[in-house]
Amino acid sequence: VYIVTWNVGSAVPPDDITSLFGPNVSDGSIDMFIILQEVNSMINKRLKDVLFSDQWSELCMDTLSPFGYVLVASQRMQGVLLLVFSKICHLPFLRGVQTQSTRTGLGGYWGNKGGVSARMTVFGHPVCFLNCHLPAHMRNLEQRMEDFESILQQQQFEGGTATGVLDHVVFWFGDLNFRIEDYDIHVVKCAIESSKLPLLWERDQLNMAKNTESILEGFMEGPLKFPPTYKFDVGTHTYDTAKKRKPAWTDRILWRLRRTGSPVPTHNASLQRIQHKYQSHMGFTISDHKPVSSLFSLQFPFRVDLPLVELQVNKEWCKASDATVRFTVASTYQRSSWDWVAIYKVRFRHHKDYQAYVWAKGEHATQVTFSEEDLPRDDCEYILGYFSNIMNSIVSLS
Repeated sequence: VYIVTWNVGSAVPPDDITSLFGPNVSDGSIDMFIILQEVNSMINKRLKDVLFSDQWSELCMDTLSPFGYVLVASQRMQGVLLLVFSKICHLPFLRGVQTQSTRTGLGGYWGNKGGVSARMTVFGHPVCFLNCHLPAHMRNLEQRMEDFESILQQQQFEGGTATGVLDHVVFWFGDLNFRIEDYDIHVVKCAIESSKLPLLWERDQLNMAKNTESILEGFMEGPLKFPPTYKFDVGTHTYDTAKKRKPAWTDRILWRLRRTGSPVPTHNASLQRIQHKYQSHMGFTISDHKPVSSLFSLQFPFRVDLPLVELQVNKEWCKASDATVRFTVASTYQRSSWDWVAIYKVRFRHHKDYQAYVWAKGEHATQVTFSEEDLPRDDCEYILGYFSNIMNSIVSLS
């Protein structure tokens, strides 16, 4: 699982962000990518696709889809954006996809601050990605903790046993806005220049709060071996020279296993988590923040290893009568009259990026047929997918 947090502010995306996703993006060794953080809250009206109405979502899909990654979940609250991508082969085993948003700006009326999340079961194990933008400034530590607690309390998911954020394996990240206390700007910059970062760790507000704030119990973070990622003069590698803001590790990625006593019937002992990398990407200069990424391995026994729906289809369609898809459903699968079967190009971007679709209506239906006028005319490779309305995900692929 590769996570990126980056407060890009109002910046226009660069032409190429492939390097942001690490050297292994093209070899398929990453199973899931989770990105972004804060983007311009103004909607880009030039984009025709109302489902994804910002340039950053488009760029991330353009970058990752050629490597076989599909957007599984997207949640936006004004400028706070969360995108979850997965390798196409995992799609049938990512189920129960739900998203939530919690506003905390202006007492809960404004979405410039707050949290957005996406939860799902991954091969039967509940996982939640929580992206937060907390209040700024040194003096607002208490407000940051109150907002985080409010986000955890308000975000509840439907169905199943994992209803709260902490009932999942949690990845918590974003512009969390924690600052470095006590030391003045000159001491902080000297420590950075002389590579004495442990001196600054000791006075980092988040590190100190872990010892005193019960809401942070169980949250873990890798060592901060990279320099503070805020605040820089835009277009440079120079810390802020205008307002002379003290550098800080505002951009963070943490994780937490499920809380003790969670109703979820799996146990933390069966899950292993390894953090391979925790780094900044100092080469990007379009924002006053530098992006931060982390690479994790999650190892757990399969609780789900068979798709809920099995598709049978001819490998080649040469005439209209070939365009019939037969399917069988598992006895445990709850069907909906809003389920559908779609034709996708092999490198499709998201579940609505289809060439054509047919409703899989009828409780006992076992096949669907595409009409001749719906069939794509391009001579290329396609894949078929069965979308579950109840699970809000593709539950089978041909």
